[in-house]
Amino acid sequence: MIGDYRGKAVLVLGGTSGIGLATALAFGKQGAECTLTYRFGSADEDEVRARFTAAGAPPPFLVQADAAKDEDTEALLESLRPRHGRIEALIVSVTNALLTRGLEDYDRRGLDRTIAASAWPMVEYTRRIKRVFGRYPRYVVGMSSTGPDSFAVGYDFVAASKAVMETLCRYMSYRLYDEDVRINVLRSRNVRTPSFDETFGADFVAFSKRFTKPEHFLPAEEVGNAALALCSGLMDGVRGQVITVDRGTTFFDNLMRLYEERDSLDLDRMTLVDVLPPEG
Repeated sequence: MIGDYRGKAVLVLGGTSGIGLATALAFGKQGAECTLTYRFGSADEDEVRARFTAAGAPPPFLVQADAAKDEDTEALLESLRPRHGRIEALIVSVTNALLTRGLEDYDRRGLDRTIAASAWPMVEYTRRIKRVFGRYPRYVVGMSSTGPDSFAVGYDFVAASKAVMETLCRYMSYRLYDEDVRINVLRSRNVRTPSFDETFGADFVAFSKRFTKPEHFLPAEEVGNAALALCSGLMDGVRGQVITVDRGTTFFDNLMRLYEERDSLDLDRMTLVDVLPPEG
């Protein structure tokens, strides 16, 4: 059984869409009082509230806040202090990255901004929660991807920021080992969200269906449920870990699988040569 979250505060950074929203809904269904942050112009508040109502969850508290700005972070936490005695769970599901198409797109400021927006909030919010509430959140979950280990088009800086997050997760867990806090990171394979289409383009989905199984795309709800499980009390022995949520597909979704299943794949108009990089 999942732990009872009725009356407990859950803060989800980037919680109004995609994986962040799915995670917030998973907690909300358990009675959590969720606070969701979003950047200016990126959320339809009425639609988000309707999703919570449909799920039978308490209405969320929606706050416009840039996770990379210290003043927004401080103002948000100060506004939550009168409402809650403790933040039970902090979920970090924010990404704001410079997409790259070649080496000439590499930009030091762009990399710094990507890390500041996508990796550093896990550290900064954890520290500031302790300063404002007097204790750390009981659970911290960062949302990562398989980008640090697997190539994705234009994903250079995002992957770098996720690698930073995963490394800091392990070191934070060590630094806070004697505290009442459990810090982990979830990696997920491709999850079809608006940000996914914005990053890779909607055409990628149609292309991928020719060569991979439907399970290649993971429902955001499964990632959200995994985050809830990490924060349920049943997995408190799991600390400082990077856990992949992918239905096992990362292991076998490669050229060897394509070769084995070549007779059943739609290769009439496209061959494996078309998806391989040129030699030299």
